[in-house]
Amino acid sequence: MSDHIPAGDWVKYSPELQKMERIEAFFNGHGFTPHRHDTYAIGTTLSGVQSFQYRRCQRHSLPGNILVLHPDEVHDGQAGTEEGFRYRMVYIQPALIQQILGGKPLPFIEGGLSDDPRLYRATRALLCNLDSAMEPLEEDDVLYDLAQALDQVSGRRVARKALDFVAAERARAFIHSALDRVVTLDELSQASGRDRWSLSRDFRALYGTSPYRYMTQRRLDLARVLLKSGYPLAETALSTGFFDQSHLTRQFIQTYGVPPGRWLTRLKQF
Repeated sequence: MSDHIPAGDWVKYSPELQKMERIEAFFNGHGFTPHRHDTYAIGTTLSGVQSFQYRRCQRHSLPGNILVLHPDEVHDGQAGTEEGFRYRMVYIQPALIQQILGGKPLPFIEGGLSDDPRLYRATRALLCNLDSAMEPLEEDDVLYDLAQALDQVSGRRVARKALDFVAAERARAFIHSALDRVVTLDELSQASGRDRWSLSRDFRALYGTSPYRYMTQRRLDLARVLLKSGYPLAETALSTGFFDQSHLTRQFIQTYGVPPGRWLTRLKQF
């Protein structure tokens, strides 16, 4: 990977992992508008000052800081100085963390920033080299270490009631089987064997977002794959369960902070 930084904004994607998505990016000024996604966004600032609004406060990440943005928390991003900022980030589905933690409430890092050495070590293993893919077993190892570090470092939220992890997993599997059609909470309740409101509560606690938003994010995952492959926006929208092109665009901005066209313009590959 070259150390040269282009004059304009850019986003580069690492060779694909089986379970996670890694990027490196540079922004001169405004990076992206307030948005939220249903993954953990965990990364480090490489240069400049990475400023962002998070949980109603302005945060500033300096080189070496670890960012841990919780799923479904609204945030934005912009340069804190005229130099711009450069960073690396890995996006991880909460379901992967749950497979390791086994039904605990999701770890939460207060303020979205940490200098804890345990989290630094676990994050560095994922982000020190984005030029090459990991072997499957290596990927599982670093994911396990990261989940444990998150759990140890977090100010753990105590669940008021026991969570039914098995039922929530059934509902999640049902969503993946029905991304091309409308799904109701009653259907999820029947598939999971859990009453609808208990299921809705457990799903949020275990995966960091609601069943509906989880389904929307999986559709957007597919939409990004199609757009990168050259599919037209209107055709992509209809192929991924959205009503039309404008519906997909609205959801895309709410999740990634930029419209699909600008996302594609910034996109580069390692």
